[in-house]
Amino acid sequence: MPRTPMALLSPPDQERLRALRVMKAIALGALIFMAIAFVIAFWLQERHPWLSYVRAAAEGGMVGALADWFAVTALFRRPLGLPIPHTAIIPNRKDEIGRTLGEFVETNFLAADVVRTKLASTAIALRAGEWLQQPAHAERVAAEGSAIATGVLNALSDDDVRDLITDLAREHLVQPEWGPPAGAWLEKIVESDAHRGAIDLAADSISTWLIANEDAFHGLVSRRLPGWVPKLAHRFVDDTVYHEAVKFVDAVRADPQHPARLAIDGYLARLAENLQNDPVTRRKLENAKASLFDSPRVGALAAEAWNTAKNGLIRSLADPQSSLRLRAVQALEEVGERLTKDAALQRRVDSWVSEAAVFLVDRYRHDIASIITDTVERWDPAETTEKIELMVGRDLQYIRLNGTVVGALAGLAIFSIAHAVIPGV
Repeated sequence: MPRTPMALLSPPDQERLRALRVMKAIALGALIFMAIAFVIAFWLQERHPWLSYVRAAAEGGMVGALADWFAVTALFRRPLGLPIPHTAIIPNRKDEIGRTLGEFVETNFLAADVVRTKLASTAIALRAGEWLQQPAHAERVAAEGSAIATGVLNALSDDDVRDLITDLAREHLVQPEWGPPAGAWLEKIVESDAHRGAIDLAADSISTWLIANEDAFHGLVSRRLPGWVPKLAHRFVDDTVYHEAVKFVDAVRADPQHPARLAIDGYLARLAENLQNDPVTRRKLENAKASLFDSPRVGALAAEAWNTAKNGLIRSLADPQSSLRLRAVQALEEVGERLTKDAALQRRVDSWVSEAAVFLVDRYRHDIASIITDTVERWDPAETTEKIELMVGRDLQYIRLNGTVVGALAGLAIFSIAHAVIPGV
């Protein structure tokens, strides 16, 4: 009988313990009944000969009950505390039972063919799609995913993330030379006239600024004229400079072949060539790049950008009404709808899941099965005995009860046959 106090057992185990005790009492009651019947029949059989049949049945019932009691008890402990060989099997062979159970599970349940056959008969994608289609389920998945993502973000060290960003930036941005790829890229832009739009935009922006900021030209040139020049001449010079600037920009805007445009084209073409082939130009670009990335201000901006992004993500993940969470729920519902309607997608998903499961089983089935072996090995022998007895002890008590009944019938049959064959027995 389990020694663990009733209060320490889980509710299911408490119910199993009560059922076990009831069945033990019934099996013991059957044995006592057979013993009483045997005594009465043995005492009165000479006066009432028919009681000899009762005596034989009771005698066989007692033998069957005692034999099955011994067999059931020997599984869990030594009967009557006697050191009888091959008793207390479970506590004495606990580790071997655990290894055998682990091997059984590994061989018969974690085999690739078993997993593939089971998954092939299960419409995984269809069931998942039907489940995800329901808004409550999609919201639940989004909530669980948000909780996991929030946990990961909170667990990340800001210093480690900054160091990782710095290392990645140096590996992929700083260490590679920018000159040749930038020059090739710029060369293709110039050859395809893709830069013309940028020049048009710049000319339009300058024209708009000039129109809105005529006062900025007051004194721009005239303040550099000698003091003896009349003030009227100052005003004339400033107006002339302003109008010439406006006329120049308008001419650039109107003429696709304006000398200024051609000069820009030539400069960009030379720059593209120099970036690819001129060591001096390439070295200047690399120095400027290194100075930019080594600037403390750039590092501070990167750290600030990470902190801002992290805090924004955490707030959005925590708010069920945030656009991020709502879009995640909508996306999950759309995935569920596609999984229920797209047969080709269902086949692909089922195939992916099946192949992934088979791969994991083939690669890790021994490790998975070892959980059983290691867990059983860590159990205390008495605790193991109690656990197993609680799980199967009630059914084993039926064996005792059946042994009593079968023994009684066997005893009655043997006595009846013997009495018929050998009269006077």
